[in-house]
Amino acid sequence: MTVAVSRGGLRALLSCDAFVRLWAIGGCVNTMRWFETLAAALFTFDMTGSGLDVAIVSAARTMPMFLLGAFSGVVTEALDRKRVLLAGQIITCLASASIAALAWLHLARPWHVAVAAFAAGIVWSTEMATRRRMVGESVEGPLVSRGLALDTMSNSFTRLLGPVFAGTIYQGLGLGGCFTASASVYALAAILAIGVRYHQTPRPLVLGHVPRDLAEGVRYVRRDVVIGGVLMVTIVMNLLGFPYSALIAPIGRDVFDVSPTLVGVLAAAESFGGFLGGAWLTSREPRINGRILMVGGSAIYMACVFGMPLAPSFWVACLLLTAGGFGSAAFANMQTSLIVLHTPATIRSRLMGLLTVCIGMGPLGILLVGTIADFSGPLHAITLTAGIGFTLVVLCGLVWRRRERRAGRESMTGSG
Repeated sequence: MTVAVSRGGLRALLSCDAFVRLWAIGGCVNTMRWFETLAAALFTFDMTGSGLDVAIVSAARTMPMFLLGAFSGVVTEALDRKRVLLAGQIITCLASASIAALAWLHLARPWHVAVAAFAAGIVWSTEMATRRRMVGESVEGPLVSRGLALDTMSNSFTRLLGPVFAGTIYQGLGLGGCFTASASVYALAAILAIGVRYHQTPRPLVLGHVPRDLAEGVRYVRRDVVIGGVLMVTIVMNLLGFPYSALIAPIGRDVFDVSPTLVGVLAAAESFGGFLGGAWLTSREPRINGRILMVGGSAIYMACVFGMPLAPSFWVACLLLTAGGFGSAAFANMQTSLIVLHTPATIRSRLMGLLTVCIGMGPLGILLVGTIADFSGPLHAITLTAGIGFTLVVLCGLVWRRRERRAGRESMTGSG
């Protein structure tokens, strides 16, 4: 399953065909994920003028992660992960093509876009347990962290490209042009998936064993200090941090009064910072403790999101989100690296599935921020949720540190 790589750094990663294909697939699908998210938000806001409606359509894409993430983690430990990956690209291609056809026929409505987003979200719920895990297993141990950092950096870059392209294409060609483009890119990802060389030993999928396997994963999390900390911070970030993006369209239009293209620039600013932060993490082995890197990065991110809608100008808001992107890069890299490096392969997909459930808290956060926005406006919705999120991230970090110290003392006592 693991491809031997003798040379270090980026050159070694790019010499591995499986890694390059999986990395390229991630680039394609993640670009289109953020591309479609902004296009759907702009279309829904233009049709309804409601921040809550925008939040509901955005939540449809992430809800399956909460509902199905743990199940997908168990299933992909048994089924062929490459086939699951390929099937996912075909499903998303068909969903996007359907919206494109409806849009060109002037029949598209927000609920159509929400249904397509839900279908894409089902595929997204398998991302951590399939493609992301495969990326970490396609290279040797010393390169796992750098490979995942490169993948994280690329994801940040796709979150930059996706909104910018979406805003530009939506302004020129509307919803039909946007979803025609995304269907074409998903087709390319499917072609790349066909050629991935990946080996695993499949085992029979016994649905009756799913509850037992899930319970085993939960017990592991309760025992393991590192994995428990990762999941705690992930819940807070996805419930109270990342949902701000669902209100980028209302913030850009109502608060800063800019065009769809500049809304795309605002949506891409945090991703640009994430790209720069990911590049730094890829270029060297982090010397900072994983807990500090993850918690500190998350706190920086929350602080910048809190300040963004309060900025005196559009470009200052962009600079704040760019700074926050450095924090999100540290969070995202440690989120996967700590699980891949600290858990046995036999339970890794299940833990990735539980991580997906934590990421799937995003829809609840999106609905929360959308509801607050309908009552008091998008500016207050973002500052309130990000302020609470900052406080909870700091508390999670303190609990994590206390548990680590307690585990260290118990280990020393036991060995003595």
